[in-house]
Amino acid sequence: MLAKASQASGAGQKEQAVTLWKEAAEAYPADKTPWTNIAQTRYEAGQYGDAIVSAQEVLVRDPNDRLANSIIAISGLRLSTRALSDLSRQNNLSGSLRTESQDLAKLLRESLGETVLVPPPPAPPAAPARNNSTAKGKKGKHKAAEDSSADPFNALK
Repeated sequence: MLAKASQASGAGQKEQAVTLWKEAAEAYPADKTPWTNIAQTRYEAGQYGDAIVSAQEVLVRDPNDRLANSIIAISGLRLSTRALSDLSRQNNLSGSLRTESQDLAKLLRESLGETVLVPPPPAPPAAPARNNSTAKGKKGKHKAAEDSSADPFNALK
């Protein structure tokens, strides 16, 4: 059953694969493999709620499964981010909900060891300096002339 499900998944028939994995889960209830595959498939499809439920089935069978914990954590964050974005867009993020969201964001930053969850975009690189020796020589003369005179038109001479 697992082999057929893997073949179906590889062929892009994800729903057929999920059906076969569910059958395998019923036939072998102690095996976490079908639930792991379902959780991963649901996560990749953006079905985060279903991914969480399937990953929890994995944890029932193996409480230390890192992939299942990762799927739950990331799926939960994606769902939370989506919901908070919707609330912000509707201007309904206020009061205790706002405070709790800020507290959770602080906890998440501390857990990740980051002071900022979403870093700002990197600064654009500085323009490379030109290496033109004749221009430098003239520039130096003009600079000296500018420094020695308060005449703003001196640089035009």
